[in-house]
Amino acid sequence: MAILYEKTVDGLCYQVRSAGNSRRLYTGDVFHSQYNPNHAATGSVWDLLFLPSQFYAPGEIKRVLLLGVGGGAVIHMLNRFIGPHQVIGVEINATHIQIAKRFFNLKYKNLQWQHANAIEWMTTYDGDPFDMIIDDLYFEQDGEPQRAIEADASWFDVLTEHLTENGLLVMNFVNYKEWRHSAYYNEDFVAQEFQSVYQFATPTCHNAVIALLKKQTETKQLRASLRQWPELNPERKGCRLRYAVKKIA
Repeated sequence: MAILYEKTVDGLCYQVRSAGNSRRLYTGDVFHSQYNPNHAATGSVWDLLFLPSQFYAPGEIKRVLLLGVGGGAVIHMLNRFIGPHQVIGVEINATHIQIAKRFFNLKYKNLQWQHANAIEWMTTYDGDPFDMIIDDLYFEQDGEPQRAIEADASWFDVLTEHLTENGLLVMNFVNYKEWRHSAYYNEDFVAQEFQSVYQFATPTCHNAVIALLKKQTETKQLRASLRQWPELNPERKGCRLRYAVKKIA
């Protein structure tokens, strides 16, 4: 594995490493993103952030909000498979933005960058609602990723306020224990906001990615959508997509 870029900013080391045609972003000891222009799926957690969009018909998801961009692997998948009219990426780390543009080819015309604290940006936002919101907010502590904000009732309230009527909220948790301690399980009004809830996992990491939809769906809809794409159809040889899905509600 070769190091393509290395820079230390405020005591934190940033590296972009290559492994074949893949580009990997490391911030400190945390693996933040991976992108390979020759393969649609990454084989890791970023696939899970994208997958819930396949519960929706083509053209339904027009506006996407990504809170925490990193190298932006999920943005490539969103543009490849659903083609939203607009993607807003909110990222607090200016170095991440520079790296994403330079090494991860994030130069889409539908991508609007917001260099800001995503929590503050979200709590003051008063624009049009989003069809899909992805909460991937993390920071590093003692070499381990930590959620930047607790998934409590007030944070759920902020996020759901800016979803469309049939919108989709995707949240990335460090593990299942963290998800089980979220307000979804502790506050009835949070669970009542959503008609379908799914838990996604992949064998390559411990993360629990949760999809909360404001409409009724079934897992067979997801699988049928994936079969339409050779790159995402697990039944086809060479498919890099590795996931498990469990319906919660």
